[in-house]
Amino acid sequence: MPATLRSFPLAVKWLRERDRGLAALRRAARTALVMPAMFALGTEVIGNPALATFAAFGSFAMLLLVDFTGPMRARLRAQAALAVTGAVFVCLGTLVSQSAWLAAVAMALVAFGVLFAGVVSSVLAGATTSLLLAFILPVSLSAPVSSIPDRVAGWGLASGAALLAVALLWPAPARDPLRSAAIAGCRAVAARLRGGGRAAADEAVEALHATFFATPYRPTGLSTAARAGVRLVDELRWLNTIVLEAPPHPRATTVDPGVLAVESAAALVLERGADLLDAPERSPDELHAALDDLRARLSELEREAALRLPVSAVGDGEVLVEQAASDAISSLDPSFRAQVLSFVVWQIATNIDFAAAAERRSWLAQLLGRQPAGLPGPLSAAHERAGSHVERHSVWLQNSIRGAVGLGLAVLIANLSGVQHAFWVVLGTLAVLRSNALSTGQNVLRGLLGTVIGFAIGAAIVELIGTDTTILWLLLPLAVLFAGLAPATISFAAGQAAFTVTLFILFNILAPEGWQIGLVRIEDVALGSAVSLAVGLLFWPRGAGAALGEALADAYADSASYLAAAVRFGIGRCDSVVPPAPPAADEAVRAAAAARRLDDTFRGYLAERGEKPVPLAEVTSLVTGVIGLRLAGDAVLDLWQQQADEAGGDRAAACRELLSSTEQMAGWYRDFAAGLTGRGDLPEPLTHDERADQRLVDAVGHDLRGEDGQATATAVRMIWTGDHVDAARRLQEMLAEPARTAVRERALAPRALPRR
Repeated sequence: MPATLRSFPLAVKWLRERDRGLAALRRAARTALVMPAMFALGTEVIGNPALATFAAFGSFAMLLLVDFTGPMRARLRAQAALAVTGAVFVCLGTLVSQSAWLAAVAMALVAFGVLFAGVVSSVLAGATTSLLLAFILPVSLSAPVSSIPDRVAGWGLASGAALLAVALLWPAPARDPLRSAAIAGCRAVAARLRGGGRAAADEAVEALHATFFATPYRPTGLSTAARAGVRLVDELRWLNTIVLEAPPHPRATTVDPGVLAVESAAALVLERGADLLDAPERSPDELHAALDDLRARLSELEREAALRLPVSAVGDGEVLVEQAASDAISSLDPSFRAQVLSFVVWQIATNIDFAAAAERRSWLAQLLGRQPAGLPGPLSAAHERAGSHVERHSVWLQNSIRGAVGLGLAVLIANLSGVQHAFWVVLGTLAVLRSNALSTGQNVLRGLLGTVIGFAIGAAIVELIGTDTTILWLLLPLAVLFAGLAPATISFAAGQAAFTVTLFILFNILAPEGWQIGLVRIEDVALGSAVSLAVGLLFWPRGAGAALGEALADAYADSASYLAAAVRFGIGRCDSVVPPAPPAADEAVRAAAAARRLDDTFRGYLAERGEKPVPLAEVTSLVTGVIGLRLAGDAVLDLWQQQADEAGGDRAAACRELLSSTEQMAGWYRDFAAGLTGRGDLPEPLTHDERADQRLVDAVGHDLRGEDGQATATAVRMIWTGDHVDAARRLQEMLAEPARTAVRERALAPRALPRR
């Protein structure tokens, strides 16, 4: 067998290892076919260089720089929206291209809008580079208004060809890796609840978490199904990592049959939810029946829990001894764990039900934006997501501002300096602008190295073949193919080299200039890279680590405040003397916004090049802790949604004890947030206060008992609320060591702050 044939399987294996699902090869192959064809149509058939240029770069933008996922109908709809928006940008960019200052301001405004809009939807985030290129090309190639029809015609040709290519040329299978991982996670956790292995559940939930963070932006769009489905990531992780891992009360020695019944019912809900998520067109009746069964079993468990409080805990005016208080707490611990389990499983099932209901809507209902009952519309979701990042610590906001300023400066400098190909300066800025000054500098070197290598290759080609356009036409598809594959399979520098060769060939076909055109590209890319480096130094020299510390601090402080507000709301529901507190709506919004900012910052931290001073597992533990704290607030609110009973007593003592432990917990997390960013010392985890347990149970027993002398359901909910607060205290032990490591390594604090 010839050596070339023997090496072919090895090449395929190498490619599959570096290009999962051959996504990069698919994009590169389509572009290698379409882009030269559109360029040839414009130059050789129509004979219009402007049309040819926009047809070529339009094909590049819509086939190589973007890859929409989901069903084919959704992909084509997104592709068409990209084409229309790009055409608008071509018109706008041409209109402002005559004035250097106007072009720079317009570039900055458009760049900020495009970059910041990515926070709303993964579809917009994935199309960012394509949209920017649609404006960069016309704004940096100055031309009169009369050139707009030719330019839009070229973009339109590319758009039509891209739509056909996406639908017909090696169409990608409909894939939703996040949904597949969520289905596997639901089934694995259900098996764990039925007594199955913990390892399988851990593996499935970690795979879901890894899939969720595998992209530099949240993999969710504004569609109803996507918004409902993405919540499963946090909820499944909280269920498996925190709820099921929580140690039982030290004196809880018996297995409660009622708790086992709740666990079995919860497992069935997860299984039915996974089935519905796998086949959303089926009826949700089985899931609803499983949820009804879970709610019934939990209600029965709550009634039984009230009867299990020791008689001494509800005696007239008796003060409990420490042993009796501990027995009271331990008697309710299994039922509390079952309540938390039921709450999170209910949340998971509800979100699955929303997602499936959204996908079962008719085509007309989807077109008109009619939402399933209980879920906000896309505009409300977009407003909420964007509002989360209108905050100075938001990484997304910082990146949008830096990108806008960098691209605006690049356009201004390119126009004022009179370089031959201004758009190369802007492309150079766009290519190397990264999250901080250090990695920007590293990418400057890689970008220039790749450009020099590409220049050398292009010059050698021209030297060998001269300006024979026939051979250049034959080489163009190969150059485009390699330009599409190199960044994903080799390196950023290799991609720059391949792109330089592609441009070398394109412009030598349009206007043969020989190897001199390569020198121009090196100069322009160097100028654009310098702009990128300067902006990186000016706007964010600290890197993603410091931003992650700020995001963690905000998330912990806001989530603890939300949990405290939820407890105050619950106390207001059970005490007619105390004025009712609002249902923590504002605190919930702030906590959710902080969690979104943390999500995006953590993605930037994962994507940032260089060695991480803190092990990733420990950083992940800090991020996971926020999930547990915030969802505990959700659980407390859910616990008190039903009307409290009307037992006698003023309930003041019970409320006072619960408020005291809640404020102590919230204060600890405020100090912890300050310690993460170097603004204070990290506090030691709070120890369990047995006497506080004694006082709470005694107060509950005194204030919250029915006519039969037994504890009421409200008494049980008061103790369960105290258990939620204590769970937030126990979480501190998990957070302490990762936080100490981060502070010791100065990994999350701004470098300018003094070490304490």
